[in-house]
Amino acid sequence: MSVFSSDDKQRIAQAITKAEASTSGEIVVVVARRSDDYRFIALMWAALLALALPLVLIYLPRLTGWRLAFSGPELLYAIQLVWFLVLTALFQLPMVRYALVPRRIKQLRTKRAAMEHFITQDLHTTRKRTGVLIYVSLAERQAEIIADDGIAKKLDQSVWQQAVDALTKEMSQGNPADGFINAIEQCGAAMASHYPPGACEPNERPNHLIELEGGG
Repeated sequence: MSVFSSDDKQRIAQAITKAEASTSGEIVVVVARRSDDYRFIALMWAALLALALPLVLIYLPRLTGWRLAFSGPELLYAIQLVWFLVLTALFQLPMVRYALVPRRIKQLRTKRAAMEHFITQDLHTTRKRTGVLIYVSLAERQAEIIADDGIAKKLDQSVWQQAVDALTKEMSQGNPADGFINAIEQCGAAMASHYPPGACEPNERPNHLIELEGGG
C-alpha cells in the first residue's frame, strides 16, 4: 500500500514538470520501502548474545554469590540454543531489526541502492549527462541525490546536500511529499543556472513518483 495519496503523487509530478521546464536536465524521483532487509544484522546480534550467555551464567554466580539451580554442559548448551532461537525470532520483527542496524550501515545501503536505481532508470544515458535521481528509502529514513557527470561537475556537493537536508527534515516531520517537492524545486533551480531549457527539449524520463516495494 502506498504511503502517498493520489494528491501527493500529483503534486510531486507537477513539481517535476515545473522544475524540468526551467532546465534541460532530467529529474527522476524514486521511493523504496527499504534498501535492504538486514536479516544478517539480526542474526549477528542473536549469535553474539547467545555466545555471551555461557560467560554470564558461569561468572555471574562467582561475582555475586548466587547459586544456579542447574549445572552441566548439556543443559548450558540447551539454554544457549533456546536463547539464540528466542533472540532470532525477536530480532526479526521489523521494528526491532531496523533499530539494531547502525546508522552508518543504513547510509551505505541506501547509497548503494540509489546508485543501482540511477543505472536502472538509465539516468546515465541522457543526451547531456544531466540526469538527477532523488531517492528515498522509507525504512532507513534516508535520502540520496545522485547526479550524472554533466551536472555534477557544474554544481558543488553542498547543493545536493541542502536538498537532501530539506527532504529528510520534512520526512522526520511526517511530510515526505512536501520533502520531495522542496528537494525537486531546489535541484531544478540549481540545474537551471547551468543547463537552461533548449528549444523543443525532449522529456527523456518519467515525471511521476516511482514507488518500489523493496530496495536494491
